Amino acid sequence: MRKGLFLLGAWLSASVAHAAELSGEAVQGGLIFGHAEPGTEVEFDGKPIQVSAGGNFVIGFGRDERGSRTLEWISPSGAEEQVEFDIALRDYDIDRIDGLPPRTVTPDPEAAQRIREENRLVATAKARRDNRTDYAQGFSWPATGRVSGVYGSQRILNGEPRNPHYGLDIAAPTGTLVTAPAPGIITLTHSDMYYSGGTIILDHGQGLSSSFLHLSEILVEAGQRVATGDPIGRIGATGRATGPHLDWRMSWLDRRVDPQRLLPAMPSEE
Repeated sequence: MRKGLFLLGAWLSASVAHAAELSGEAVQGGLIFGHAEPGTEVEFDGKPIQVSAGGNFVIGFGRDERGSRTLEWISPSGAEEQVEFDIALRDYDIDRIDGLPPRTVTPDPEAAQRIREENRLVATAKARRDNRTDYAQGFSWPATGRVSGVYGSQRILNGEPRNPHYGLDIAAPTGTLVTAPAPGIITLTHSDMYYSGGTIILDHGQGLSSSFLHLSEILVEAGQRVATGDPIGRIGATGRATGPHLDWRMSWLDRRVDPQRLLPAMPSEE
C-alpha cells in the first residue's frame, strides 16, 4: 500500500486525507483510535487488525517502542493509503522498595511453577479478540485516591532491578469500591494470584483489556458483561503488595499501554 503517504507526530486529532479519522497519541504507552469507512481493511506494521462493522479500530504502542510504525488501509473502493507514526519517547521514574520478604522478590521453585500456571491463565484471558468496540465509550477512573505508582517506572526491590511497572496505582483503604472504567466482558477472576492477589481482567474489545490487581474482594464472574461504573471489586493488599491499592493495567494485543493517558483529571473526593 503506497498510494498516499502521511507522516504524523505525537498527537493526533484529525482526518487523514478524508480516509480515516485518527485520535490519540503516538507515544510510548499510548493508544490511537481510528474510524474509517465501513468495509475498510486495516493493517498495522504489515499485520491485519480488527475493524468493526462501523469502521472503528484501535492500535497501541508499548513502553519501550522506538522509531516509526506504519498504518495502512484499503477502502471498499480499493483506494490504498498509508500513515507513519514517529513514536515519541518518555522519561520513566525509578522506584526503590526495600524490606520485602526475600521469597516475594526471588520466588522458590514451587512458587515459580505457580507463577507459570497463572501466567497461562492470564494469557488465555487476554487472547480474546471480539470485534466489539466498548472502548469507544471512553474511560473513567475505577477508584479515587492518591496516585502512588505510574506506568513505566522501574522498580528496584531489595536492591535488585526488576521488570518495569506497567500499571497505574491508586492508593486507598482496603474495601474501597472498584468500578468498571469502561464497558466490557469479564474474562478472568482469580482470588489469589502469586504476584497480583485478587485479580480481574476486563475485555473492552479488539484486543484491548484492563487488569485490576491486589483486590480484597471480587464482585463479578467470568463471562459477565459490565457497564461503566458497575462495581467489580474492592481495593486490597493481596499478592505482592506493600499496602492497599489498586494496580490498574491495560494491554492492547501483546503491548502494555498506559491507562492514565486515557483519563481526565482525578475526580475530587467528597
